[in-house]
Amino acid sequence: MNKIGFNVLAWSANMSDDLKPILDRLKKIGYDGAEFFVGSPDEAAYKSIGNYCREIGLEVTTVSVLSPEENLISPDPSVRQKGLEKIKWIIDRSHDLGSQVLCGPYHSAFATFSKAAPQEIEYERSAEILHQVGDYATKAGILLTPEALNRFECYLCNTMEQLGHLLGKVNHPNVKAMFDTHHANMEEKKLGDAIRYIGSRLGHFHISENDRGTPGSGHVPWDETFAALAEINYKGWLTIEGFTRNDPDFANSIGVWRQFSEPWEMAENGFKLIREMGQKHGL
Repeated sequence: MNKIGFNVLAWSANMSDDLKPILDRLKKIGYDGAEFFVGSPDEAAYKSIGNYCREIGLEVTTVSVLSPEENLISPDPSVRQKGLEKIKWIIDRSHDLGSQVLCGPYHSAFATFSKAAPQEIEYERSAEILHQVGDYATKAGILLTPEALNRFECYLCNTMEQLGHLLGKVNHPNVKAMFDTHHANMEEKKLGDAIRYIGSRLGHFHISENDRGTPGSGHVPWDETFAALAEINYKGWLTIEGFTRNDPDFANSIGVWRQFSEPWEMAENGFKLIREMGQKHGL
């Protein structure tokens, strides 16, 4: 069975000891790991939480984003340089946590648009830096998995076809694709076809309902999804990412204006869904 993770953004984007009781309960439910957002400036907290995860036997993955001032596809070289430096900082903090995978839409700045369709030069700019940080992340023992987002949050990579195009330009063994069923629910014609398209280049997978609530409570086609994952022999993480308004600043930044589900409902019932689907489809 693939390892199962839960993203603690359902409670908080901050890195602090307040997460410890949450991590304890995730471990008790049966989760193999927790996923953390890397953004909090308190560098010591990353090592502290990383040490705690090791103590209780939880593995770690991480996620992050870039601001418009750090956009890898900006025509301004100084902005791209800031993006390079920020990703290295994110990798360092992920290493402090003991992360195995760093996912997220850091191929470009989050919710930053040019009022035009993506240009080939933008893929080339992003790929150049992602190749560089692929080397940097290899030394830290972290797999990089840039993510395709929906059209309201990104324009460079909305689909696996676009993300695959970018990966072809990156051309680095330590840079693979991330798939999120919430975004794919909006952008892909068929989730199974998209999973099969990216195939062996898939490095990380987010289990996310269409409304970001409890997996299994909406209309994401889970049987189709898990059947395709089994078909491509996917061996990576299956990590639930659901959002709430528990952290208002984070919720406001991503347009979460209502409570979709309670975090522990997501965690308990989402875990059951993944185990059932995994057993059914042979993952």
